[in-house]
Amino acid sequence: MHDIRLIRDDPSAFDAALARRGGEPASANLLALDERRRAIATELQAAQARRNEASKAIGQAKAQKDEATASALMAEVAALKEKMPALETEGGEIDAALEAALAAIPNLPGDDVPDGADEDGNVEQHRWGTPPALAFEAREHADFAGPLGLDFESAAAISGARFAILKGGIARLQRALGAFMLDRQTAAGFTEVVPPLLVRDEAVFGTGQLPKFAEDLFRTTDGRWLIPTAEVSLTNMVREQILAEAELPMKLTALTPCFRSEAGAAGRDTRGLIRQHQFDKVELVAITTPEQSAEVHEAMTKAAEAILEALNLPYRRVLLCTGDMGFSARKTYDLEVWLPGQDRYREISSVSNCGDFQARRMNARYRPAGEQKGTRFVHTLNGSGLAVGRTLVAVLENYQQADGSVRVPEALIPYMGGVTELRPA
Repeated sequence: MHDIRLIRDDPSAFDAALARRGGEPASANLLALDERRRAIATELQAAQARRNEASKAIGQAKAQKDEATASALMAEVAALKEKMPALETEGGEIDAALEAALAAIPNLPGDDVPDGADEDGNVEQHRWGTPPALAFEAREHADFAGPLGLDFESAAAISGARFAILKGGIARLQRALGAFMLDRQTAAGFTEVVPPLLVRDEAVFGTGQLPKFAEDLFRTTDGRWLIPTAEVSLTNMVREQILAEAELPMKLTALTPCFRSEAGAAGRDTRGLIRQHQFDKVELVAITTPEQSAEVHEAMTKAAEAILEALNLPYRRVLLCTGDMGFSARKTYDLEVWLPGQDRYREISSVSNCGDFQARRMNARYRPAGEQKGTRFVHTLNGSGLAVGRTLVAVLENYQQADGSVRVPEALIPYMGGVTELRPA
C-alpha cells in the first residue's frame, strides 16, 4: 500500500516510478480523492464545532427570553444535524474509493531494478554448474517417470487436470527433498513454522494477493482462502504488531502445501509437474528494518541457491525487470534451474524484497532502539527455498539414465534410507 502523503509530496516522481512498471499516471486521481476527503473532514469538523457552539447559544438565548434568536439557532442546529450524516457518508465513500485505488497500485521498483516490459528485459546475474552431458536423448519427466510412481491419470480421475499422485520411490524422493530443504534452511538461521493453510481476507490483502488476484486463489464456502504460498501465513504473523528492533531480522521458514487456480496460466505447462493446482514448497520469509533488507535479500537468495548447489543442479540467477516483477515486489531475483528435457532453464525460486509495501497493508511496525514513542514500518521479504515439485522435476531430469532409472543425488541418500537410485517398477 502506498502512503498518500508521500504521493502528495512529489506526485511527478510517483507517476514516473509507476510508469517504469507500465502503469498510467495515477497521482492526479489519487490527489483529487485525497483533497476531497480532507475538505469533507474540514467541513465536518467545522459543522460539529458550529453545532456545539450553537447548542450552547440556544440555552443562553432562552435564559435571556430571546425566543427569536433561540428559534433561529435551533433551526441552524437542525440543519447541521441533517447535513452532517450526509458528509459522513460521503467521507466514508471517498475513504473507500481512495483506499481501493491505492490498493490496486503495485509496489514501485527499486532504483537498481532494470527497466523492461516483460521477461525479455530480465538481466542474468550469474550461472552455476554445467548442464549434464547425457549419452542419450534427454526426456521430459512426464515421459519417463510413470513407471517410477508418477500418476497423472488417477489424479485426474479424482480431482481433474493439474493434479498428480506420487507413489513409492518417487513419493519418498519428494518427502526427502522437503525434509532436506527444511534442515538446510533452519541450519541457515530460519525458524521452522507450521502455519495455517486457511486464511482470512485481511491476511491475503496484507501480502498483496487481494483484491487484484482473487481469481488465482481457491476460496472455501465459509469465506477463507487456501494459501497460494506460506508467505501469506508467515508474513502476517507480524500484522498489526509493533516489534522491538532487537527482534529483527526475524527469519521464518515453512514446508506447506500450496494451492493456486492458475487462472492466468491456461494452456501453459499442461504436462507434468511444473504448474499444478496443489504443490509443496519450502517458503522463506524475513521481517527486517529498512537498513537490513538489502543485505537480507542477498542472503535469502544465497540460501535458496545453496539448495541447488548441494543437489548439484545447474542454475542461473536472474534480476527481474520492472515489467516482470510480482505485484508486491520492489526487487526480485529469480533462480532458474536447468531442465535437460526442455533444454532450457526454468524458474524454481523467486526471492523478493517488498520494502514496506506489505507492512503498510498489514500495519506491521517496529520501534527503533532507544526510542520510546516513534515507530517505523518493517520491511518484508519472501522467497522459495525451494519449490519442492519443481526441484523433483529437476532431479528427475538431470539425474535420469538411459534405462529410465534415476540416480538419487548424494545429498539426499541419507534421507532416502540409503537408496541410491529409483528404478522403474
